Amino acid sequence: MNDSPADSPAILTAAGAIPLVESIRAEVARVLVGQDEVVHQVLCAFLAGGHVLLEGVPGLGKTLLVKALAKTFSGSFGRVQFTPDLMPADVMGHALFDPRTQTFVIRRGPVFTHLLLADEINRAPAKTQSALLEVMQEQQVTIEGESHPVPSPFMVLATQNPLEQEGTYPLPEAQLDRFLLKVRLDYPSEAEEIAMTSTVTRAAAAGDKLDVATVNAVVTPEQVRSLRAAAAGVSLDDKVLEYAVRLVRATRSNPGLAVGAGPRGSLSLVRVARARALLESRDFVLPEDVKAAAIPVLRHRVTPTPEMEIEGRSRDRILLDLIEKVPAPRQ
Repeated sequence: MNDSPADSPAILTAAGAIPLVESIRAEVARVLVGQDEVVHQVLCAFLAGGHVLLEGVPGLGKTLLVKALAKTFSGSFGRVQFTPDLMPADVMGHALFDPRTQTFVIRRGPVFTHLLLADEINRAPAKTQSALLEVMQEQQVTIEGESHPVPSPFMVLATQNPLEQEGTYPLPEAQLDRFLLKVRLDYPSEAEEIAMTSTVTRAAAAGDKLDVATVNAVVTPEQVRSLRAAAAGVSLDDKVLEYAVRLVRATRSNPGLAVGAGPRGSLSLVRVARARALLESRDFVLPEDVKAAAIPVLRHRVTPTPEMEIEGRSRDRILLDLIEKVPAPRQ
C-alpha cells in the first residue's frame, strides 16, 4: 500500500470538510439502525485520529459499524478474535525463514490495515494486549528490529466484554490510556429493534444480519488525512481550552475517585471536542462539545474509590456529578 503516514495531507478548511464529514455519516447510517450516539462518538475518534474501546454484549453491530466506516473511504478492514492462546506474532506478524532463498521474510499480521477490529480484546493475556501499544501510539510495528509503518489512516476499534464475564483479563492501564474514547453500547430501543428486524428480514438473501453492500466510498484515504488535519485546526477559544483542562484536573481531587485522569486526558478531551464541533457542522468549539465528550474520554482514565464501588456508584455517575460542579465559560 502506498498510504504512508509520512504523506502530507492536502490543506482543507473546516468549511470544506463539513460536506465530506456529512457524506461519511450518511453512508454509515445506511446500514446502522439505532446506536446514533455510538456512531457519533466513533466518528469523533475517527476524525481526531484516535482509537476506540467499545464495551457491550455481542450482537449490537460493532463489526458492521467498522466495516461500513472502512468502506466509506475504500479502506482495508482487518479483524482479530482475541483468545487466551493468541500470541503477539499472530497480530503483528513475524519473520519466516524461506528455505528456497535461505533468507528470512517478513509475514505481516492482520494489524497492517486501515481499520482493525480487535474483538474481545480482554480475553487475551496482558502480553498480547500490550503488543498493540506500539502500533496504536507510533503507527508502526517492529519485527526483528525493523520498523514497518501501517497504512494511513489507521485506527483500532477494540471490543471488550464486561469484566464480570468469565474468562476476561483487565486491560493494562498503559493500554487503556492509548484509547481516545471508551464507548458503551446498550441494547436498542424497541422502535429501533423493530426497524432493524424489519430491514433484515425483508432482505432478499437469507440471514440474520445487515451487510455493507449499499455503503458507497465517498472519500479517499488522502481525504481522510485532510479531514483529520481540518478537525485539528477547528477554532478553540482559550477559555474553552481552560475549561477542558479544569474538568480533567477536577478528577484528581474528587473524593469519589482514587485515581484521576492524567495530562493525556486533557489532550484527548480537546481533540474530541474539536472533532465533535466539525461533526456538528461548526468551525469552532463550544463548551457543550467539551461536556459531551468528557465522559467517553475520561471514564477509562479514572478509578473510583472502594467506597464508591461498594455503594454502586458508577464512574459515569461520578463524572456526571463532577461535570455539573465545574463551571463552564459563558458564550
